[in-house]
Formats: sequence, structure tokens, C-alpha cells
Amino acid sequence: MPRINGLKNNHEEPEKSDEAGEPMHTTINRAADYSTVFLRLALGFSFLSAVADRFGLWGAYGQPHVAWGDFAQFVAYTGKLNWFVPAILLPALAWASTFAEILLGFALVVGLFTRIAALLSGMILLLFALVMAIALGVKAPLDFSVFSASAGAFLLATYGKYPLSADALRSRASLYRSQQDKS
Repeated sequence: MPRINGLKNNHEEPEKSDEAGEPMHTTINRAADYSTVFLRLALGFSFLSAVADRFGLWGAYGQPHVAWGDFAQFVAYTGKLNWFVPAILLPALAWASTFAEILLGFALVVGLFTRIAALLSGMILLLFALVMAIALGVKAPLDFSVFSASAGAFLLATYGKYPLSADALRSRASLYRSQQDKS
């Protein structure tokens, strides 16, 4: 039904507005758009923090709030989670995980190929959560919010609009180039 003066028909009230006079749905959409920035940064810095820990940047093993403190401790933890993997492959698995977390962490923080990075992050986090649940019990991935982080990454992948990101800059540059080509 067509709207007349912001009304669906003459018997309904006008749309609600926020304090700035914009329709509420616009304010909510803008908040949703910028919540993707927070989600990108939270996921990305979480990956990078875990990598920093395994290289001792948060301190030595045994200090408060340090999970591994060095790469050897991380390889041992990788073996504990992946008890079904031959011991000879554990260092390669630990390095592959580390490389993936560095790559995905930077991609998310910068906002480069965000949808792909978020989807891959969701998959790797879900895999981590499932392996943790099998090896340590379901309480471990719940306590460390790995399932929640995975769900957040999948949600980020579905959103598609990434303000304050390299993707947004690339999109603007592409739009500018296409406008220049038309003129």
C-alpha cells in the first residue's frame, strides 16, 4: 500500500523516529552496520592474541593469563587436542593453525576479503570447538566461547556490508572508476 505523508493509510500513526529525526529502522541498520566493525576487530584481535601467546609475547609459560608462552607448549597442546594425529605431524598442524590464525586475524582486522575471512574463521573456530569438545569435554569450548566466536564469524560472513574496512575502500574505488569510465 502506498505511503502518504509517512502513513500507510490515513488511520495509522507515522513511523517512529530517533532523536535526530531519522526513521528508527535507519538508526538500527546503521548500528548493525557498525557492529560488524566491532565483530571483525574482536575476532581478528582474538586470533592475533592467541598467536602472540604461542610466541611468548604475553609472557612465559606459567605466568598469569598465559596459555602457552612458547611454541613448544602450543605444539604439546595441539597434540593433546589432536590425539588421533601421528606425533610426527603435530608440529606441521601447529604451524598450519598458526599461519591460518595470522592470515585470518589480519584480514579481519583490516577488513580485507571480509566475507571469505569470516566464513573461514567460522569454519576453523567450529573445528577447534569440536576438537576441544571431543578431547577435553564440551565444557572447554563453552568456557572459552569458541562456539560463540564461530557463530559470530558465520554471522559476520552473512552480513555483507563492512564499513571502515579495506573492502569498503575497494568498493568505493571501484565505484569511482566505473563512474569515471562512463563520463
